Order: sequence, then C-alpha cells, then structure tokens
Amino acid sequence: MMRAFVYESLSAGAVADAPDELRAAGCAMRDAVAQDLLRTGTVAVSVATAPHTPVPAGARALVVPPDAADTEFVAQQARLHDVVWVIAPETDGVLGRLQRVVEAGRWVGCDAASIAIASSKRATLAHAAERGIATPRMFAASPTTRRWVVKPDDGAGALATRLHNTHAAARDDLQARHARGEVAVLEPWVAGEALSLSLLCSAERTELLCVNRQALSVDAFGTVGFDGVQVNVLSGDDARLATLRPWAQTLVTAFPGLRGYVGVDLVWHRQHGPVLIEVNPRVTMAYVGLSAALGRNLAGAVLAAHRQEFSDALA
Repeated sequence: MMRAFVYESLSAGAVADAPDELRAAGCAMRDAVAQDLLRTGTVAVSVATAPHTPVPAGARALVVPPDAADTEFVAQQARLHDVVWVIAPETDGVLGRLQRVVEAGRWVGCDAASIAIASSKRATLAHAAERGIATPRMFAASPTTRRWVVKPDDGAGALATRLHNTHAAARDDLQARHARGEVAVLEPWVAGEALSLSLLCSAERTELLCVNRQALSVDAFGTVGFDGVQVNVLSGDDARLATLRPWAQTLVTAFPGLRGYVGVDLVWHRQHGPVLIEVNPRVTMAYVGLSAALGRNLAGAVLAAHRQEFSDALA
C-alpha cells in the first residue's frame, strides 16, 4: 500500500497566531485531500497536525512538535513516505521552501519554477502577458479605468487588498507599503465577474474540472474581503466554457510545471473575456466538496497522474 503524507501549514501549527477562520479553512482543505486519498483504498494516509487538532478517521495523526521547523519536519516525513502532498500559501515563499526539501518523485504538485513564478503576482502577470494572456495590465492606460487595487505581491486570497477610486490614492497606498518594507503591487481593478478555475494538470493533459464563482466584498474603506466560493457554477451549455477550456490550456502551456490540482483566479470581462488575476499552484478552498460535486475522486486522479509521470522513481 502506498504511504502518503499530507501537510497543511496552518493546521500543522506553522503559524501560531493564524486567525481561527484561516486555520479552519486549512483544516477543511487538508481533510478533503486526506479523505479522498483514504477512499482510494490503496493509500495509507498520514496527516500532520498541531496538538489537540483531530484528523480524519482512518488517517494517522503526526503531531508536529511545537519547536519543529516546517522544512525539517516535512523533509523527515518525506523520507518515510512514498508521496508528499503539501498545502501551503505562497506567502513568504512557504510553499516553495517546502517543495525544495522533497525530492521530485515524492512531491505531489507543481514544480519549483512554476511555484516561484506564481508566488509573485507581478511575475505571474508579466509571464502571462508575454505569452499573450490577458491580464489587468492591459487596462492600465485605458481612459475607462476608474478604480485601482493595491495588494501584497505574494499575498493569498484577498489578504491586505485595498481598492481605491483614484490612481493617486492607490499610488500613495503603494508608496506607504514600500516605506514599511512591504512588497506590494498596484493594478487596475478589472470590472466583471470574479471566477476561478479548478484544473487537473498532468504531464499529458490539462482538464478544466469546473468553474467557480468567488464572493468578494468591499467595505466603506476599500478593504476587499473574500467571502467564500461557490463551486461548479457554469452549466454545460454556458457559452463561456468554449472560451475557458482552450484558455486554460494556453495558461498551463505558459506554466508547463503546473501539476495536480491548480486553482486559477480570473475576472470575466464583458468585452475581453477571461482576464488572469493569479495562479494558485496548490489546493484551494474550491477543492473542498468538489469530489462529491463531480462524482469522482480528485485526489485519486492526481495521484494516478503523478505515479504515471514518476513511475520509475516510485517503483
């Protein structure tokens, strides 16, 4: 039986002061992956967890010592398991740092190059724009652009994201963040429907699993909030799917190291169609409940593709 180690950084206690809602989201993603792996019936699953945090029934709990460095713990467990599935933010290079301590044949997920690019919003959009993919940059010089957004270059979700009604106010926000030593980006705010794609990426093919709708809110001070995601919102006869399927393939071609489950945030613009916002080279909240919604075991499919690509290393 294959031995799989699942590590999600927040539920493993890597961030001691993480807000409860973020920790709960981390647990939900971790448990969704672990439960799917257990349902295959061919995988023994170990789950990293902080003390007093339960893990799914059937999984083995690996309590992370309070003084253990995340890289040391993951590297140690990688040597004891056949595959390692990590869910961690790109913020501060956490996901990339963990990827580097696991050999390629055991790492279930995106490669170092794609993680490095996706860990920077600026680098992601520049890389995509150079390959002909629409990004917010295309609206920078448009006289119709009225609002601007400032956010961390490596932030996850809507963390520390602020919407401004003038470019001058956005520029002041950006300069203030730079003065505090923060790395942030200023982009045009793209009007349209906030969507995300759930992709299954392998060396052989890219599959658009579903299109999800993101619930975003903006308060009186311009603070942008992420209020959840509604999965699989486009019916099979929605005309946008005919555009999004080849668009997703073009995107993955531009980021050839994307593997496994990948989330892509975009805005559907009325005139220009899909506009890329960011690439999430890891499991996102849209994964939670998605196997049941689609009637298939997504973790099992990811693992099967991984085994096919690295069959020699896993033999």
